[in-house]
Amino acid sequence: MALPRLVPRSGVDPARTEELRHEVRQFLAEQLAAGSFTPSVDAWLCGWDEDFTAALAARGWLGMTVPAEYGGHGRSFVERFAVTEELLAAGAPVAAHWIADRQIVPSLLKYGTEFQRSEFLPKIVRGECFFGIGMSEPDSGSDLASVRTKAERVDGGWTLTGTKVWTSGAHLAHAFIALARTEPVDPAHRHAGLSQFIVDLRGPGVEIRPIVSMNGAHHFNEVLLDGAFVPDAMVFGEIGQGWQQVTSELAFERSGPERFLSTFVLLDACAETMGSQQLSRSTDLGRLVARVAGLHQMSSAVAGALERHEPADVPAAVVKVLGTTTEGDIAEFAHLAGEHTAGQRFTDLAATALDQRPGFTLRGGTNEVLRGVIARGLGLR
Repeated sequence: MALPRLVPRSGVDPARTEELRHEVRQFLAEQLAAGSFTPSVDAWLCGWDEDFTAALAARGWLGMTVPAEYGGHGRSFVERFAVTEELLAAGAPVAAHWIADRQIVPSLLKYGTEFQRSEFLPKIVRGECFFGIGMSEPDSGSDLASVRTKAERVDGGWTLTGTKVWTSGAHLAHAFIALARTEPVDPAHRHAGLSQFIVDLRGPGVEIRPIVSMNGAHHFNEVLLDGAFVPDAMVFGEIGQGWQQVTSELAFERSGPERFLSTFVLLDACAETMGSQQLSRSTDLGRLVARVAGLHQMSSAVAGALERHEPADVPAAVVKVLGTTTEGDIAEFAHLAGEHTAGQRFTDLAATALDQRPGFTLRGGTNEVLRGVIARGLGLR
């Protein structure tokens, strides 16, 4: 099953974008034929393969929006969107570079110092530097204003003390951007007094503990910061502006095609299995395909807005809520439809999707919280 044709909305040549899609599909077909990877559900989170990341970097498909002066390719968000959609639809193992390429790159370009850009962007483009996200904390959930990690001023920098949780890939990544309190909580202004720091995950004062899922998988971690030193050169953005920076960053995290394509490889398998009459025909499959097609258009529209430097936090929240709900519905449909009739590969994909389903609506901010973001953005509350 092919993804619908993307109609760029930011002045990018559609023919050029479609040519790029064809190149990516050809590359993926060659990789599959060579046995380089096995398509899987949720591969952008669970499929850590640094060799595959290096192969993408060699073709110029990492750091696509990074300017040439930092080793990048100066391409558009829409072109990057086309590449990432094809990788996700194929179930390719892209977890190693995903966070760095998705949100660290645009954040560095917007808030990073010249030193930080020169230090990290070329390495990300080459597929040599991997990042995690240091936002969530125990007992905080999606309420980032309640973070308790503290940053204290010391000679030459800051020391961070606190705990971050659900940090994907922290045991393999080089660094993460941590949100911490640099001023005491003001009940009247809970979002004030927050700042961001680039933390070396392999440095002193950092302990990483694995969080193993019920299915035995390990991609989440708990990161304990015990006086971890961050030099002044690694303060990210402005002290006290952490909340504004984080909300800008979340637009990249929540709006991407991974919010509705984590189970696309399973949806494709459903169509294939139904075509071979191993599954009974169902109008539910058509409805799921239609929902994915709609989300494809919505997410591409957000990519166009980001290209034009327009605010996209509310549309991104909408994509995240609708997309992750659809992903879960695909998992449920496949599980029920193929429980007794489909082959082993289909059964394994469906079982993995069902295992991952609880996390779909949690990561990137719970859907319950994001509905509040949407309501406020629309002036409904």
